[in-house]
Formats: sequence, C-alpha cells, structure tokens
Amino acid sequence: MTTKLPAVVRDRALQIAHHEMGHYVVARALGFETGGVTLTVTKDLRHHGGASITLVRPLSSMEAMKEHLEARMMVLLAGAMAQTLPSKPSAAKRVDKRKATAILKGGEGAEQDYAKIRELQHLLRNIACPDTDPASAERIAAELKAMTDRVWGRTQTIIEDQAGTIAELAMALVDGMVLVEQWGRAADTYEVVLTGQILERLRAVQAIPSLSVWTDRCSDVVQHWK
Repeated sequence: MTTKLPAVVRDRALQIAHHEMGHYVVARALGFETGGVTLTVTKDLRHHGGASITLVRPLSSMEAMKEHLEARMMVLLAGAMAQTLPSKPSAAKRVDKRKATAILKGGEGAEQDYAKIRELQHLLRNIACPDTDPASAERIAAELKAMTDRVWGRTQTIIEDQAGTIAELAMALVDGMVLVEQWGRAADTYEVVLTGQILERLRAVQAIPSLSVWTDRCSDVVQHWK
C-alpha cells in the first residue's frame, strides 16, 4: 500500500506512525493493557493518530502509585522520542533529544502529552518529597529536573532498545493505509486502523519484553540536588 501514497504523505505518515508505536511499545513493556492504533494523514499533511492504552490499574500502595505515575510519564514521553528515530534502516537508532523536546513543546499535537507530563511530574514530586517547603522554589525546581532527567533517560533507553520493533510496527501501520472515499468531494485522506486483536497476533508485539519502572525516592533527588 505504501507505494500508492505520495512520497511526502508517506514520509509524514511514517513519522507519526513511529510516534504512536512509541507510545504503544513502551506502554506494553511497562505493563499497561493496550488496544488498537490508528493513523490518518491528509494530502496536505494534516494528521491524527492514536494508541489505545488502558489506564485502569490496581494501586494498593503509595509505592504502586509512584510506579504508575512514572510509567505514565514514560509512555507520554515515548511518542516524541520515537518520532525522532531515523527511518533509514542503515542509520543508528538514536533518539534526537533536541527534536523530541521540540515536538513535545511544538504545535503538532504532542503538546498535550507535554502538558500531562508536567502535571504528573509535580504530582510525583509531591508524593516523593512530602516535606518540601513550598517556598523553596530553587530546590523544587532542582527536584523536578532531577526526576524529569531520570524518567527521560529510562524512556530513551527503552526506545532505543526497542527501535527495531517500533520501526517494524510503524511500517506495518503505514502499509495498511488506504485512501478513504468521501461523499461529495475529492478523496484526500489516507487512514488505517490496526485493532488490538491484529496487533496481538504480530510476532514483533509478542516479543516486546516486560520491563520494570525505577521509582524515585526523595532522598535520591535531594542528594542529586546537593
């Protein structure tokens, strides 16, 4: 199917497919239930994508809550990171931090992920460091940065380790894109839906490893700050 897409549409579709499959792969690796992945790209390069992730999880302790918050932040970061992976098979599969940050803070839709990350990092810091004086702005900023850097590094490691799987799944998504018939006007939209059932049958999905979350302790952050 990809040969029928205009080259610029295909290139854009691959970028967004990497983004959505980054969310999907990291979510599965961290134990979230996952569903389908969708992608829509128009001929003028407007796009919409989504990876269905179930956020319902039993949280029987504060430690479980911290793990959940950190895992959710990692899933949100994963999309922008995966989007920066080079599409050429011969290229080194490394995350471009500058580009990933620009995607998160830009106007392409990922800024919603960034807004959620900022809220979650404050919540995680509040739990991990309950005795912090609210007036200690410098220390709070340092604690937030230390936590963010740590979560970023952990997510980047997973994305780069699973870059081959992300690329394979992204290509499968784009390969399934078709031009949608539209009543009353020229068709200008390519779209695809890979259901959860279809994805579950793929060998690449079955091979995604189960990984743990490294939760923060305030003592670690304080030591880093000092």
